[in-house]
Amino acid sequence: MSKPPHIVFIMADQLRYASCGFAGDGRATTPNIDRLAAEGVSFGNATSMHPVCGPYRASLFTGCHSSTTGYVINELDARTDLPTLAGALNAHGYECEYIGKWHMHATCAKTEYGSPGGFHRDPANQFVPPGPHRYGFDAHWAAYNFNHQYYRGFYYRDAFERIDIDGYEPDVQTDMAIERLRVASANDGPTFLCVSYGTPHQPWDCQNVPAEYLEQFNEGAFPLPENYADGHGRYWHGWFDEEWWAESVKPQLPFWQRCYYAMTANLDWNVGRIRRALDRLGMAEDTLLVFTSDHGEMFGAHGRAQKNIHYDEAARVPLLMRLPSQIPAGQMSDACINTPDLMPTLLSFAGAAVPAPVEGMDLSHCARGDAGPEPDAALLQGMAPSVDWDDGFEWRAVRDKRYTYARFRADGQEELFDNARDPLQMTNLADDAGHLGERERLGGILDRRMAELGDGFERATWYRDHWIEDGHVRRGARG
Repeated sequence: MSKPPHIVFIMADQLRYASCGFAGDGRATTPNIDRLAAEGVSFGNATSMHPVCGPYRASLFTGCHSSTTGYVINELDARTDLPTLAGALNAHGYECEYIGKWHMHATCAKTEYGSPGGFHRDPANQFVPPGPHRYGFDAHWAAYNFNHQYYRGFYYRDAFERIDIDGYEPDVQTDMAIERLRVASANDGPTFLCVSYGTPHQPWDCQNVPAEYLEQFNEGAFPLPENYADGHGRYWHGWFDEEWWAESVKPQLPFWQRCYYAMTANLDWNVGRIRRALDRLGMAEDTLLVFTSDHGEMFGAHGRAQKNIHYDEAARVPLLMRLPSQIPAGQMSDACINTPDLMPTLLSFAGAAVPAPVEGMDLSHCARGDAGPEPDAALLQGMAPSVDWDDGFEWRAVRDKRYTYARFRADGQEELFDNARDPLQMTNLADDAGHLGERERLGGILDRRMAELGDGFERATWYRDHWIEDGHVRRGARG
């Protein structure tokens, strides 16, 4: 039996598919990410099952949907009774290591909310103690729960002792990752290294990105999106109303985008550093290198900011895999790969068993360019606002290779978009006579998937009252 590959999993925060050079964005400076796409497989229909930081991570590391993890909103302490990706890899002989943002161990972290990204947190919630809350990342830990002030970075190891970072956080995290790769190259067994960057998540300001990267985008224009609409952010916080939008969002959008692309350029440089370290250490041919993001960013499209919605700006993410010994270069897969599918897919590459509770599908054959079963669509779940338990903003959606179909709980509104002909999702076809068949087909897929998962499409406060106890997730629809 051949030796299992090392796995290096690089995760950006809030990087959308459409803002990568390989995806056609001429403004993006992402040569290293683009090279990775050219050297392996790009999943062009990859989606974030629940496009919010904490819920995505809970799904990623358990292979389950939010209706099962119970992690339906940020700032919770994740349940620890589900099998995990790192736990399964540990059982298969892997050393599992984690660097960066965790965001799944915060039972009382939200003490104040100011500008977007402006949480002030109890330091005790930044430390994830050794044990089940680390989800099997037991070999090496250099992480924190939440931070997006990149020149004021820090992390914790195995004691409640904050270690401050001297420099720009993503650069230093990459230094640490390269050192862990050096150690892995000398070990006999395989390593699973997860590097979870905070960029290009806001705050987007001059003090949060290196000046040399911001200067690269001095000349470029960053107009409002073509599908821009005036809006609000009540789906985040009750007082994020139309006045807040007009005063605090719309005027800032051009500069925010400039900072976002500058952060992405720096992120790309660090991806390149890891890629070159694998070459230098003789690991590149037999390391599964994965690059993805937890969700995207709306930047005013459809009258929305940030994420937590089924529109492609928020839900469609880059997903690249490179493993020269198994994945032919230059592939594009159109499989509807979703967050829960990543765990069984990675376990398959490792030759490890997939735990029975996992709800995702192994799509490793798609990465290799082979035929095999695929999902008919990806199920997306929007179960609660990201910072408050306000009812009225719940939604569900399915996205197949051509269409996105969505349903809102509050008023039963349906949306149907032909993503091939209308990539900006500007024309709702739900009531179009020529698309009633597609609406019925996709609505049926949605109903069936929700029934299979026991997803009752409840109000946000129902989840709070039935699944959450003192900030701890105790259960989901399953278990």
